[in-house]
Order: sequence, then C-alpha cells, then structure tokens
Amino acid sequence: MVRLENAVRAAVGIVALLVVAPPSAAAPEKKQTPEQISKRPAADKKLHRLILQVNTNEPAMMNLALNNATNVAQYYKDLGEKVAIEVVTFGPGLHMLRDDTSPVKSRIKAIAASTPAISFKACGNTQENMRKSEDKDIPLIPEATMVKSGVVRVMELQEQGWTYVRP
Repeated sequence: MVRLENAVRAAVGIVALLVVAPPSAAAPEKKQTPEQISKRPAADKKLHRLILQVNTNEPAMMNLALNNATNVAQYYKDLGEKVAIEVVTFGPGLHMLRDDTSPVKSRIKAIAASTPAISFKACGNTQENMRKSEDKDIPLIPEATMVKSGVVRVMELQEQGWTYVRP
C-alpha cells in the first residue's frame, strides 16, 4: 500500500512539473548556426574583448596563449562578430616578445600578419629591469607594442570590461 502511494505521489509530481514548467525548460535549447547568428542585427553583435596574460618564460605556455588567441579570433570570425585580443607580457613572460630570446617569434609574426584582432603588449618596467640586470639593450620583436606596466595594462583593461584569461 505504501509503495502504491509513493508511486502515485511521484506520478503526480511529474505531471505537475510538466504542467508548470514552461516549454523552453522542457525542450532542449536549439543552437544557432553561424549563418543564423550572422543574420542578427548589428546591435546584437558586440565587440568581444580578451586579455591573455603571459608572465612565464615557458614556450609551452607561450604557445598555449597563442593557441587561445587564434582559436578565439577564429571563433568570432566564423560568427561574423568582432573581437579584440591583447596578449600582455611581463616578468619572465617578456621573453615571448624579445627579439633575441623569443621561442615563438616566427609564429607571432605570422599571427600578426594574418589576424589583426590580436595584438602583443610588452611591459616597459620588465624591459628596463632586464636591461639593468643583463647590462644591455633588450630588443623587442616588431609586432610588440610597449606599455609602461604590463600589470597596470591588465588592470585597466579589466576595469573597462575586458575578459581576463591566464593560460
């Protein structure tokens, strides 16, 4: 008898959920195709903004940041939406943008030439500290733009609503 009552309660509960739940909750959400998304009004297509921080002198991390940047750029290009991506380097990560030590400079050159949505920022404080400790000028690759402080750059972009990712 108790089992029958529990079964009836369960059935009534399920029926109540089906009656009360809106159709959108019961049906799986349909994903839009890139073609459908590209037909959205221009006002719906906001600019997506991403900061990728590199602060280690590890080629694997540098390549991961470049992979993230190119994947995000391609994703939004396929949707017909705009994106701005800044790879900000500081500390040991500045080696990524050093002309004399970068293990990824040829890859950065190719990315900068093919994907203008991706830019590369080098920390001026780090460059100056490296110049002092190495007692020589620290050349940067041509694709890099100097900012006074890499950390401050990340902070300011976040304050403007940019999305921050540390690969």
